[in-house]
Amino acid sequence: MKPRGTDPRILSLAAEVAKSPEQNVPVILLKLKEIINNTPLGSSELKKIKEDIYCYDLIRYCLLVLSQDCSRIQGGWTTISQLTQILSHCCVGLEPGEDAEEFYNELLPSAAENFLVLGRRLQTCFINAAKGEEKDELLHFFQIVTDSLFWLLGGHVQLIQNVLQSDHFLHLLQTDNLQIGSTVMTMLQNILQINSGDLLRIEGKKLHSILDEVVFKLLSTPSSVIRSTATKLLLLMTKSHQEILILLRLSACYKGLRRLLNKPEPGTEFSQELGQLIALLTPNVYQEVEEQKLHQAACLIQAYWKGFQTRKRLKKLPSAVITLQRSFRSKRTKILQKLHREKEEEDRRLQLLLQRQRAMRLSRELQLSMLEIVHPGQVEKYNREIEEKSALIIQKHWRGYRERKNFRQQRPSLTEYKAAVILQRATLKFLAKCRKKKKFTSWQGLQDLTDVRRVELKQQVDDYLRRHPSSQMSDVTSKELHSRAQEQLQHYLMGRALEERAQQRREALMAQINTNIEQLMRAPNLKEAEEKEPELFLSRSRPVAAKAKQAHLTTLKHLQAPWWKKLGEEAGDEIDVPKDELSVELETLFIGGTKLP
Repeated sequence: MKPRGTDPRILSLAAEVAKSPEQNVPVILLKLKEIINNTPLGSSELKKIKEDIYCYDLIRYCLLVLSQDCSRIQGGWTTISQLTQILSHCCVGLEPGEDAEEFYNELLPSAAENFLVLGRRLQTCFINAAKGEEKDELLHFFQIVTDSLFWLLGGHVQLIQNVLQSDHFLHLLQTDNLQIGSTVMTMLQNILQINSGDLLRIEGKKLHSILDEVVFKLLSTPSSVIRSTATKLLLLMTKSHQEILILLRLSACYKGLRRLLNKPEPGTEFSQELGQLIALLTPNVYQEVEEQKLHQAACLIQAYWKGFQTRKRLKKLPSAVITLQRSFRSKRTKILQKLHREKEEEDRRLQLLLQRQRAMRLSRELQLSMLEIVHPGQVEKYNREIEEKSALIIQKHWRGYRERKNFRQQRPSLTEYKAAVILQRATLKFLAKCRKKKKFTSWQGLQDLTDVRRVELKQQVDDYLRRHPSSQMSDVTSKELHSRAQEQLQHYLMGRALEERAQQRREALMAQINTNIEQLMRAPNLKEAEEKEPELFLSRSRPVAAKAKQAHLTTLKHLQAPWWKKLGEEAGDEIDVPKDELSVELETLFIGGTKLP
């Protein structure tokens, strides 16, 4: 789907690319550089232009041109280097929208790989070149390609891992040429400064190859520029990743690296970086530095933690004192309340004891006064009565206690008994209701039938038999019915086969119609159509062709008529066309549903 509000410059450029021959496409694509350079950097207009370039597949045209041979392109390496700049600038800051997956997973890795392949081609041409001016020009083009690749990686850091794992990048790094090697080493250093985390995500074999090449250039290259770049690159790797430092110190491949680095004389341009690298590779110095850093970090953490704890305690001190006072006062209040309750209980117990003693004393005084009143001969009788009353009281209390105890023991069984009674009552009510529903009158026998009643019943039976004849039929009738059923079944099966063929024909016609509709929807505009493309859309039936011819002639007459004849016409009015003008060569057209003689 083409975007709305497309830049006319991009639209015209895309149309020119589509119409031009293949050898002119690279030169036409160079016009994108002027469009991009004339647009303010970081503006929304530049972003919209990049989206239009991607939407009209101009980026893919650039990739196709870069994958071609340099000798077949007008302008040679000059055109290719400028196209790499255009491609990198268009890909950085572009938001593909719906095609994001295809853009990030296919187009960007393909662009990075094409840049590396171009770099290898330029490297080969640079080595094989004989003239100095040609070498300088090729080196300039190589630097443009590497800068374009670095610009692309800066905008899409996820491509760094793909570049580091590429065999083309490793071949570029392993070159013996000083100028090419210096450019590649500088690009690698800039890449790792952007994102050094991808270095450990590549394969171990690739990582060892990169480290071997950097160490080799550091030890064997006479150029001070390459050695300085290699030293800075190793410092960056070791400081960013502890695993690489451990590998350089403990691996058998780099066993004599520190001894070889101590041989160069001090005072060179990279002696400071070299000293740092040697200090990192020295075990004792490295261990002391690490221990000192860890000690300082631990002291700093402890100081911060202790200060935090102290400030926290100081903030909580007033509330802690208030809480302590509150808890002490509440505890003291509870102790005083407990002592007060114990004292009240003790006073109450003493009062009860005094009341009992007083009641006992009064009862004894009463007994003595009664004994003084009673006659001496009635004392024994009075004592027996008192004993009997006491025994009755004791028995009454004992029996009450025993019955209450038995009742508490029998309470669960009583509860179960009451529940059973309730269930039985409900069940009996339910059964009584069911019996009422099923209740019917008892059989009392048949009454004696009279002759008149028998005649009536017989007549009713005969009428029923006459209205409902027996369903039995003879063998001949059964065979005739069977034969008719077979004929109807055969007729149905034959009709179904014809219907299925008709349905298949309808489906084929529908598929043909859908195909024609799809071709018409995908058809280009008349301006963009070539000579043979209209022939593909010729109608397959005479009526449709005649109708199309009539509509075409009507449109032509309407367009060629003078304006004063169109005053009273409307848009939907039809114009009569003579039949002799509708003559069209339809003999060579295919007519649907017919065969050629």
